[in-house]
Amino acid sequence: MEPLIIDSRNASGNSSPSNTVVDAIIEGLSNPLDRGRSQRSFSPEYYLFSCEEQILSDHGDDIVRTMGAARRGEEVVIELGAGALRKTSHFLLALARAAKTVGPGEKPEVSYYALDLERPELVRTLRELSASIGNELAGRVSFGGMWGTYDGGVAFVKRGGLQELQLNQGVSSKLDDLETERGRPTDRIPVVRTAQPTPTPRSSIGNFTPGGAVDFLRALPLRAGSGDTLLLGLDQKNDGNLVQRAYDDPQGYTRAFALNGIQHAEEITGGLIDSSKWSYVEKYNEALGRHEGYYKSNVKQTIKFATSAGHSQDNAIELDEGELVNFEYSYKYSETDALALFAAANLRVVRRWQDKKRLYSLWLLERASFTFSVPVSSQPLAAVVNSDDSGIVNKSSSLFPSIPTRNEWTNSWKVVRRLTGAWDAITIGMIPQKCYTKNRLTYATSVCFTLAIFPRTHLVLLPPMNSPNIDINRCQRFLDIHLSRLLDEKHTEPEYFKNIFERGIDPHVDDPTQIHPHSEVPVKDEDWPSLKEILSFRDQVRARLIQLYDDFESGKRTLTRTIGRVLWMTFEHETLHAETLLYMLLQRAGSGTIPPATIVPDWKTLAKGWDAEVRATSNAPTTLRVGPADVTVGHDDFESEDATAPEGWQSSYEFGWDNEHPKRTVSISGVDISNRPITNGDYLAFLSKESRLGEQDLPASWVLVEGEICVRTLYGPVEFDTARHWPLAASYDEIAAYARAQGGRLPSEAELLAFRDQYDGTSAGKGNFAYRNWHYIPLVHPPMKNADITAEFGNGPAL
Repeated sequence: MEPLIIDSRNASGNSSPSNTVVDAIIEGLSNPLDRGRSQRSFSPEYYLFSCEEQILSDHGDDIVRTMGAARRGEEVVIELGAGALRKTSHFLLALARAAKTVGPGEKPEVSYYALDLERPELVRTLRELSASIGNELAGRVSFGGMWGTYDGGVAFVKRGGLQELQLNQGVSSKLDDLETERGRPTDRIPVVRTAQPTPTPRSSIGNFTPGGAVDFLRALPLRAGSGDTLLLGLDQKNDGNLVQRAYDDPQGYTRAFALNGIQHAEEITGGLIDSSKWSYVEKYNEALGRHEGYYKSNVKQTIKFATSAGHSQDNAIELDEGELVNFEYSYKYSETDALALFAAANLRVVRRWQDKKRLYSLWLLERASFTFSVPVSSQPLAAVVNSDDSGIVNKSSSLFPSIPTRNEWTNSWKVVRRLTGAWDAITIGMIPQKCYTKNRLTYATSVCFTLAIFPRTHLVLLPPMNSPNIDINRCQRFLDIHLSRLLDEKHTEPEYFKNIFERGIDPHVDDPTQIHPHSEVPVKDEDWPSLKEILSFRDQVRARLIQLYDDFESGKRTLTRTIGRVLWMTFEHETLHAETLLYMLLQRAGSGTIPPATIVPDWKTLAKGWDAEVRATSNAPTTLRVGPADVTVGHDDFESEDATAPEGWQSSYEFGWDNEHPKRTVSISGVDISNRPITNGDYLAFLSKESRLGEQDLPASWVLVEGEICVRTLYGPVEFDTARHWPLAASYDEIAAYARAQGGRLPSEAELLAFRDQYDGTSAGKGNFAYRNWHYIPLVHPPMKNADITAEFGNGPAL
């Protein structure tokens, strides 16, 4: 009896799957298909399979728990590729252990679908699945297949194929209970879904170029903030010899796997390709970080194809003896490369698991509300990390590197399924809706802040917070004012907004001897502009800014240094106020602030991992000798010279604050500096020794919950042991007091710069920045340029 299989081959709009393959072969003989005959996965040298199997075997329950699978009901797991039962069974059994058992005749709350282009392979895999673990899945996880290409399967899901269609017979976890698919292969089996699926393509993503991988990952139907997740396997940049053995093992499994593809191409083309005239060649391209598989033409030959829809003429392909035809790339990703790939694909890392030898990684990802690009040195990734949503490299980033890129602006705003970029995700996503209608300003008891930081904006009222000296509302019309002044244009309508939002709100607003004059705000609630008006104004100002970038790129307007300075100033103004607002929201987390639209961290599991990381580095040196040295501080940026800036200034110019210029040299003496930040645990030990554990002694980032010290996060307070290894967030006075108690002091700017320069640049991209996590994490010790430097101790003051 055949298992349930859904035909999704034409969901992407392709006219004929078979013609698609033939056309791909004509394009470059680059898409021949494997027919399931290969045993490459079981070769000892092919470590990718064994490593992934070991991760799923050892961490399957943890992976399922972190995914939140089997918790919400009506969930679908899609594996892109029928895969190998040995690996898949570990994951499915973990799903079954987490799922509830339903009664006879009821549909399990978790459904699994294997998607594959080869229908016989689907049938084989699902039959084996039923025979081997069907009893364990019964009543907990149902399963079936999706027949089609990756693109077709993704298109089928995106258009709602698993949600709109009703199952006729029902999927089951026992093959005996499955109704077989009758009739022609093109008959569709309708299915029903109320929640979005969880795709799990695993290792196949390495066969995409980095740009193709970004496009594919962006296209996956994952909804930001919904709990949808992606489990993705990536091979790491391992030793080249190890990689080559994996793709050319002594038993010849990989060679047979490759030649199986050319044999299948021979069948598809009706013998036009003679597989006996080809051999397999492989190499590891270390510069590009990929393994390359080729078919070598053993003789000079001409292959003539019949006319097809994709190729109406000139279908003769001439090949010289020894000519290579690429059929496979397998890209390898360092940690930095992987993080850059995910950021470019608008994905956020939830967790990472590695095999015991640390050769291979499984990453759990979710769609981010927004992302920012991260530093990357890998050549294949360099062209995609700064691309826009269509995968096209941003023109403005290459033409005008001295100003914020279009992406950096739009990543602060762009809408992702009604969740928006950085600022909108914080304001609209994390502030309760009821606050938007509270317009009265009680300066003595409340802190008021803006809904949208960068145009003129609405005011929101929250209870008191520990941020009394922050002038938030100056940014309410900041960008619009400066654009109008810069371009000699009118203000964006409604112009009366400037009368309300021109100046910010300060604690000393009523004392003109301490603070500048402020705007007169409406007294009555009904006199305030509506949220709809505010958002409309916001969008107009954003469109105005983007039009400016369009004018730069078309040549309609010249980017002067004066314009560049305004763009940097307004961009920095927005991001700094976003940071300020997050500090304010942090103080109400757990009692008013809506948590970020991410999967809530599994704090206990994370804490165990952090404890293990700290133990693993407990014997590492704790201080680093810095200096004596001459350190360059600041840079040259004279605003008075903007009008006379020479052509070509955009290529390398740096804008900065007035106290950052001119560039100067500062001499420092030799000092020993701690190579890690002060942690929460360090500071608690200091307070305990000082017998200062009253509520008034705690830093603002801590909070007492039922008498226990906890640490604030945007998800709410967490137990202190969870955050013990996190960097301390405290005031200057608190940190300085700790340093003095340790017999040291805080470093100067020049000493910090010298300390930073001691570290190897390979750590770039690994830090906890760009909203990678919405909470602190322990410091990851970066490598140092000079390994011997860690042995230099004791000849200077400790910092």
